[in-house]
Amino acid sequence: MRKDKLYFLTFISISVIFLLIASVGIKYFVKTSANQLILLQLESSKRECNELSKLIDLQLESGIQKNKVIGFVQQSIEQGKEQISFISVFDWSGKEVCHPDITKIGQKVNSNQSLLNSLKQENSVDCLYDLLISDNKEQVDEEIIHIVPVTNSDLIVAAYVSLDKLGVEINKLEASFFTIFLLMGVFIILSSFFAVRVIGSFYEKQLEQKNSSLESELINLSKLNTDLVDYQQKVIQTKQETAKEETSTDANKKRILTHIRNELVPIDIDQIAYVYTENTITYVVSSQGKKSTTNTSLDDLYTSLDSLLFFRANRQFIISITSINKIIKYGNSQLKIVVDDADIEIIISKNKASEFRQWLNI
Repeated sequence: MRKDKLYFLTFISISVIFLLIASVGIKYFVKTSANQLILLQLESSKRECNELSKLIDLQLESGIQKNKVIGFVQQSIEQGKEQISFISVFDWSGKEVCHPDITKIGQKVNSNQSLLNSLKQENSVDCLYDLLISDNKEQVDEEIIHIVPVTNSDLIVAAYVSLDKLGVEINKLEASFFTIFLLMGVFIILSSFFAVRVIGSFYEKQLEQKNSSLESELINLSKLNTDLVDYQQKVIQTKQETAKEETSTDANKKRILTHIRNELVPIDIDQIAYVYTENTITYVVSSQGKKSTTNTSLDDLYTSLDSLLFFRANRQFIISITSINKIIKYGNSQLKIVVDDADIEIIISKNKASEFRQWLNI
């Protein structure tokens, strides 16, 4: 897949994911904010309704005529006709006595009684919000949200909410959230897209460096195995040339004495595949896979072996050049020696690896 196509699909994926999240998030934030707005209007209207009811009651008790009281109330509530919530007064017959819109005075109260009853419940705010967004709501401009009867009179003070005005405010709120989410979405999508490109480019460079390093290691490893084959052939030729000469020194023994149980068994030097120590015991393994032990320590034994044929791989192993099958990379710049017909791990450390390479190039 081309990088441009990959980046394009990444851009589309981020956009789709954000749109899905935003579609749910906007509804939640709008409803939560609208409920807070409605709750404030409800509390404010209830407080104003209760205070006006007490004020009318006090004025009537003080002997002020009912008509004058109604006139005072009408003058005071006319100022709130442009607000989302307002106050009106109607009598027990259901006729409006005071209303911000004087054209409605004398008309019957038109309100959703089921809404008024539902507002007395715990989820009253949700009820009014659902009414505002419902497609099946009654075609009314205002709804009563709270009523308080005036003591010792036939008047009832009602708190109204203008559904149209409240709907406009909620639409403004929704538009604000859409704008915020749109700007935030553009920023997040573009930022994510550029971040993916930057991270992708960085990863590609790292991958190229890793591949380059791997190719270099493979080349070095291939050369190392080639040197191994060349050195093994060189050792074989050297053996053939020196086989005619019967010179033997202490530094280069022809055989060593080993033990198998209680039996003494001599083993030719050129038949040794590898030597290792375990639990302070030195084991000698022949090219045929036979294992025997020797009383000589690994250090002393290595000094008596031909350095052209044997290499001290680590503290535990001495290996013969003729027994090495192949060399593979192991861990961080370490080498692993694979020995013919042997299920063992001979690890050459990073510090010892350069010495091993020099040994193969002798």
